[in-house]
This record gives sequence, structure tokens and C-alpha cells, in this order.
Amino acid sequence: MFTSVALRAPRALFTGLLLACALGASATASAAELLDVSYRPLAGKEQVNLQKRYHGQVLLVVNTASKCGYTPQYEGLEALQQRYAKQGFAVLGFPSNDFKGQEPGDEKQIQDFCTLTYGVKFPMFEKVHVVGDQATPLYQRLTTLTGVAPGWNFHKYLVGRDGKVIAQFPSKITPDDKQLLAAIDKALAAPRAP
Repeated sequence: MFTSVALRAPRALFTGLLLACALGASATASAAELLDVSYRPLAGKEQVNLQKRYHGQVLLVVNTASKCGYTPQYEGLEALQQRYAKQGFAVLGFPSNDFKGQEPGDEKQIQDFCTLTYGVKFPMFEKVHVVGDQATPLYQRLTTLTGVAPGWNFHKYLVGRDGKVIAQFPSKITPDDKQLLAAIDKALAAPRAP
């Protein structure tokens, strides 16, 4: 019986099985929809449809905050953007104030902070909610597909060229972590989506 086997399985295996079941059940329909959402660039006015703008690219979707212990990861995220952009990769940042009020500023203040303090040039989008009932559609879909909502700021979701979620990484996984870099390299080696 699945339940008794799952109860005896190591936690990582159990989590993997749950993720595989979730992805198998809804990945086809949801992958097509995952990026079919529009957001304003940070402090911008015009909506950008992520599917149209980033079709065929490998994406690292990150919820960010300016007053968090993980905030220095901005520097590493920008380094990833610089390292891999020409290969069809982009970091997409989504500021959020969902965790202990660590992103209290308005979008212009966030933009100024990111640019002046960390030299951020990777795409940053409007301030959103990433957890709970008010979570924006992108984060609702990411949570549904992986079974994991962000537990804190700088949670990372890796999306492949085909628009499917490949992996998710908790906040403590830094942008230069070998596991994350290996996953990005593997995703970039995949053929571009038609």
C-alpha cells in the first residue's frame, strides 16, 4: 500500500514522490499556463507577458526583499544573470513584503536600493504577494506544481526552456551553490523549445 511504503521511506524520497505525483497529474496543462501571466517591470507601467518575453529561456524566479539576512544574495543573482544571459537564462525578481515586513518600501525605493546597493540589472517586477490567499497567480502555480510555497525571502524556482518547473531551492541555497549551478547548467543544455 502506498501509505505504508511512504511512511517508511526517507523524507526526501517521500517529498520526491509527492512532487512527481503532483507534476505528473497537472504538469502538462499547468506548464503551458505557468508563464502566461503579465507583470509590470519594477516601478514601470507597461505589463510584460512572461511567456511571450521569456519563451524558451531557463528562468530562476526569486522572491526578494531589501531588509533580509539573505539580501546580499542580490549580488550573486546578478552574477548568475551576467554569467548565463547569453545562453538564454534570466533571473526574474519579485519583491515581496510577505515575510516579517522585510520589503516595506514602494517600488521606486526598491528599485533604487537594488540598483545602487547591488548593481542589479536582472529583470525585477512589481511588488507581489507570494504566499497565502493573496499570492499572485505565478506563485500560486509554482506552489501547486512543486508542492512548496516560499518559506522565506529569496526562495528560488528553476523553470526549464519548456516552461516546466525543474526544481525549487530554499532561501539558504545561495546563487553560487554547486547544486543550483549544476541544475542551471543541465537546464541550459536542453534543446530550446520551439
